[in-house]
Amino acid sequence: GILVTWTKGFKATDCEGENVVELLRDAIKRKEEFELDVVAIVNDTVGTMMTCAYEEPNCEVGLIAGTGSNACYMEEAKNIEIVEGNEGRMCVNMEWGAFGDNGCLDDIRTTYDQSVDENSLNEGKQRFEKMCSGMYLGEIVRQILLDLTKRGFLFRGQISEALKTRGIFETKFLSQIESDRLALLQVRAILQQLGLDSTCDDSIIVKEVCGTVSRRAAQICGAGMAAVVDKIRENRSLEHLDITVGVDGTLYKLHPHFSRIFHQTVKDLAPKCDVNFLLSEDGSGKGAALITAVGCRQRELDAQQQ
Repeated sequence: GILVTWTKGFKATDCEGENVVELLRDAIKRKEEFELDVVAIVNDTVGTMMTCAYEEPNCEVGLIAGTGSNACYMEEAKNIEIVEGNEGRMCVNMEWGAFGDNGCLDDIRTTYDQSVDENSLNEGKQRFEKMCSGMYLGEIVRQILLDLTKRGFLFRGQISEALKTRGIFETKFLSQIESDRLALLQVRAILQQLGLDSTCDDSIIVKEVCGTVSRRAAQICGAGMAAVVDKIRENRSLEHLDITVGVDGTLYKLHPHFSRIFHQTVKDLAPKCDVNFLLSEDGSGKGAALITAVGCRQRELDAQQQ
């Protein structure tokens, strides 16, 4: 498996363009402490789908909605050029975070999105992910608050050093501020922790900004999922599709409103699909174990036939 490019802030030298399996095998040999065979490379999204499919055979889609955003699904083999034959299906890891890197999302990207992208480690890459994943939502909110303060709508027009600091507004603060149980005084307390001295009016505006950014993220993610399940339905020439999606990720699990808005968006945009969402626990690890077990079993069968 060739590592094409790093995302989500990772950066290690001498890895891009290299076969990571060979790098891992070489590193294991250098340790001289144990023997370990690498059977498969498993993306966390694929692992999530496989974990849920073990419990629910109707699960044919995987979704990660956390620090990053990605999806995978079972595609008909006849639609995959690199697969010989037309029988069966193959899992396609979409890497949908890179959707929009060719400019097709430019019409819906805001100046705040552009600023976040320009100040990231991988400018111009993963544009879809930067609009809907947990790693970037807090920074989008900070960019908006900064702009509103410059215009005099927030914090008496006074830009604090904290507000100038990239990464100060973590996505977890969005979840806290948007909690239905949180009074405005508590919102003010959170802002004060960030060095932002706010009035009640400021708190109302900040809460509205957080809600808008989160809602857009859930709707963008939901639009992507609606396109996936509707494609599966069309692939199979079905009037109606019943399907399960395996889901993992802190944004989906912990944000007070993300999952609800996401579900409703999928329902609205894919009305001919009845989609059930199954929450995965440690999908990456369990899914990798399942795939490895199948791979080892298949290898044993192949050896016996020879």
